[in-house]
Amino acid sequence: MTDVIIAIVSLLVGVGIGYFLLMRVFKQKEAEAAEKANLIIKEAELKAETFWKNKEIESKERVLKQKSEFENEMNRRKEQIITNEGKVKQYENKLKQVEANLKKKEQTLTKAQEQLKEKMEEAEKLRETVAKQLDVAAKKIEEAEQLRLSQVAQLEKIANLKADEAREQLINALKSEAQTKAAAEIKSIMEEARLTATKEAKKIVINTIQRTATEHAIENCVSVFNLESDDLKGKIIGREGRNIRALEAATGVEIIVDDTPEAIILSGFDPVRREVARLALHRLVADGRIHPARIEEVVAKTQKAIEEEIVEIGERTVIELGIHGLHPELIKMVGRMRFRSSYGQNLLQHSKEVAKMCGIMAAELGLNAKLAKRAGLLHDIGKVWHEEHELPHALLGMELAQKYKENPEVCNAIGAHHDEIEMTSLISPIVQACDAISGSRPGARREMMESYVQRLKDLEALALSFKGVNKCYAIQAGRELRVIVDADNVSDKKASQMSFDISQKIEKDMQYPGQIKVTVIRETRSVSYAK
Repeated sequence: MTDVIIAIVSLLVGVGIGYFLLMRVFKQKEAEAAEKANLIIKEAELKAETFWKNKEIESKERVLKQKSEFENEMNRRKEQIITNEGKVKQYENKLKQVEANLKKKEQTLTKAQEQLKEKMEEAEKLRETVAKQLDVAAKKIEEAEQLRLSQVAQLEKIANLKADEAREQLINALKSEAQTKAAAEIKSIMEEARLTATKEAKKIVINTIQRTATEHAIENCVSVFNLESDDLKGKIIGREGRNIRALEAATGVEIIVDDTPEAIILSGFDPVRREVARLALHRLVADGRIHPARIEEVVAKTQKAIEEEIVEIGERTVIELGIHGLHPELIKMVGRMRFRSSYGQNLLQHSKEVAKMCGIMAAELGLNAKLAKRAGLLHDIGKVWHEEHELPHALLGMELAQKYKENPEVCNAIGAHHDEIEMTSLISPIVQACDAISGSRPGARREMMESYVQRLKDLEALALSFKGVNKCYAIQAGRELRVIVDADNVSDKKASQMSFDISQKIEKDMQYPGQIKVTVIRETRSVSYAK
């Protein structure tokens, strides 16, 4: 019992000591916290005091700055007011000068009005004088008309002719005399022009032709593909004709397999398609694998290769002629000319020939040779446009050149080389002349027999339509027309005039290459018999 009491007492004592110690620790912590709080409050007070001092300084500086700006603005406005006052004074001075000038002009106008009144009075007097003189002149005219009528009546009595009949005879005589003199004058002018202009023109054309050379190619609408043996024809046709149908569908060319030994005929209007078909057949035969899928693959590759070749041909042609800055689409069209022919003449060779001649002629005449060469090369690009079009090839080519920003002189030369539009530059007639030279020289083009014979018949019929023509003959392949006239009805002077009239009518009504020489022959034959 005693031990329990001691334990309880000792426990109570320990609790009391622990509580005392805890209270002491709490008081120390509280004192430290209070001390820290005092420090934080003092720091906050210092920061607040510093903040308000800074704000006060900033506000003072802002006030000083606004005050200085206000003073500056006031000074600027004062200066502006002073300047405006000076301008007002200047305007007042100018206004005074204007008022003085107006007064002077008013005085001058008043004087002018007075002078005008005086002149009007003088004009009125002059009008009255002229009116009197006109009355006198009218009376004299009446007297002169009566005198003329009496003289005409006397002349009609003397000549036994009326005035109208005499006038008609005089007009007819003057008309016949004027026609004779006009024919002689035309002949002399033409001879003089031949002596001067023809000589120089021939010299330029001859120099151009001498300095230009080209290869000539004649192409048809068919191409022949040669085979090593006739056994390959079966492979090309395929089972039930599937290979040949696939090839025709892929290329757009008709393939004719007939009895011709070791050959297949490729028929098509488009030379590019025929070339694609020929090269594709060559690759297929060399490879040996011929079936529809392979045919489509080879044709696609060949078409791509042909397109690249077209661009290469165009670039090579442009470099050869020394033409720079041509649009890529125009270069491509130039390359396509290689696979196109016109009247049997290869279009690229024809265009190159025209370009060279244009450059030479322009240089001889002192014009821009590079521009003329450019127009000569592009003059037929309308023929190779891949889409159907209703316009003539000259106008279509002009539109294409305008689309790709070509020089206006080049565009006009392209559009005017067949006289569809009016020529506006000196290069245009050069291109037209060189196109005619290239197309009309011997061997350049083919002409169908029927159209050739019809042209000669039309030429002879045109000459026979003239009065006094007995016979006429178209000779030298239609380049000369000899006309035999009746010597009794056609005089020498009239024969010269007839030669000129026939040539003019041929130029107006017919189309022909080159030029046609018209020779009128008049002869008199005297026949007698000895018995």
